[in-house]
Amino acid sequence: MTGWVILVDQPKDLPNAETPHKVITTSEYLARPRLFDMGRPKLVNLARSYAYQSKGYYASLLAEARGHRVMPTVETMLELRETKLYEHALPKLEDELNRCARRADFQPEGEFKLLVCFGIARDPRFESFGRLLFDWFRCPALEVNVESGAWLSIERIRPRNITRLANGEASFLRESLHQHTKREWRDPKARTVPKYDLAVLYDPNEKMAPSSPASIKHMARIAERLSVDVEPVTRRQLSEIAEYDGLFIRETTSIDNHTYRFARRAWQEGMPVIDDPISMIRCTNKVFLMELLAQHQVATPPTVMLADIGDIPKAMDELALPLVVKIPDGSFSRGVHKVNTPEEFRRVADELFEETDLLLTQKFLPTEFDWRVGVLAGEPLFVCQYRMARGHWQIVKHRPDGSSHEGGFRTFELDKGDRPRLHRHGGQRQPEPRARHRGPGRQGRDLDAPAQVVHRAVRAVAERREW
Repeated sequence: MTGWVILVDQPKDLPNAETPHKVITTSEYLARPRLFDMGRPKLVNLARSYAYQSKGYYASLLAEARGHRVMPTVETMLELRETKLYEHALPKLEDELNRCARRADFQPEGEFKLLVCFGIARDPRFESFGRLLFDWFRCPALEVNVESGAWLSIERIRPRNITRLANGEASFLRESLHQHTKREWRDPKARTVPKYDLAVLYDPNEKMAPSSPASIKHMARIAERLSVDVEPVTRRQLSEIAEYDGLFIRETTSIDNHTYRFARRAWQEGMPVIDDPISMIRCTNKVFLMELLAQHQVATPPTVMLADIGDIPKAMDELALPLVVKIPDGSFSRGVHKVNTPEEFRRVADELFEETDLLLTQKFLPTEFDWRVGVLAGEPLFVCQYRMARGHWQIVKHRPDGSSHEGGFRTFELDKGDRPRLHRHGGQRQPEPRARHRGPGRQGRDLDAPAQVVHRAVRAVAERREW
């Protein structure tokens, strides 16, 4: 299949009779990963919400994992959440906005709004502005709030919920969709990302930071020998990031906090950044990784995705108890729970569904350690073991008083990853099948696998072999 497919939250949002294209719900798309195995559809995501961890968000995220073309991408969704994330585009957009107004002798008396659907402005006087806006942000329907004056300035850009279109706006959206889908799919214009030099984002108060202050100081001493000046920065210094030549994030990354804003700002400034925004979006989300591994036939523990409480019986039938329940973006053993009884399962799921629309459940397969394989730009950097915390089933044991206890670790030379004598464990996950699909930056994955599997994975990543 190579045609267009429209994703909606409810069938009534865009009835099939109103478009020649196939219309399916986001729930159906999420639940059927092999729906379009025979082709590469072009998806238009018209979900009611693009909020982080909503079904609209996951539809676009998993579309990328499945190799489908989708609009909007999760990068666009996240970029439009805050003015700080798209303010880099405002100068060019406002130039074009004012050029259109002057050409039409348009002098508004107060604030006004512009609706742009698929690059077509509803007000024809702003035709070229609509095209430029769509080139920056590939989103089906956008509303632009404009403040009047001698210079028209953009106050806000936001996606429009298609169920709240009124006064002919819904008809305009459908006609714009029809016009857009008559053309071939076009990717946004590539924006060159030049390379420069380094600042280290850290939180001196973070208890489970990826790097300790001592590690950062050691890195600074090594960097100094290479004529690189490492300077720690904190979350309050976002406005100063452009003054540096590169950014290394050593806080626990999350799409939903300031670390993503730092990564996005650095990316927009053309600075090398680790972790880059795309890697953050993909690597911090277990749902994306599960889908990606499945698409490439990489073995994983038996997994069932939960969309609501009603999926609990299915998970227990397929996986049996005990099992592990995970939020999509947990880290350092947080947001990961082992449940032993149906009552405990429901209680944990109820709590976790307060913060996410999807949960992962996996068969409980105990191991003595995780392998961790670090990859940068598709090249392996290190291989090590993370041992489980003593008397616990995870590498970190979080205590009720807020303290934690970690297991030990052991490192290996890259070409000797298969030398240690190891036990085979119940869960054997084949690591790093195609690291480049998760993004261009640094990635580290925890894997339960025999040493020889890890060694083969490292070689496969280095040689960029297909699995």
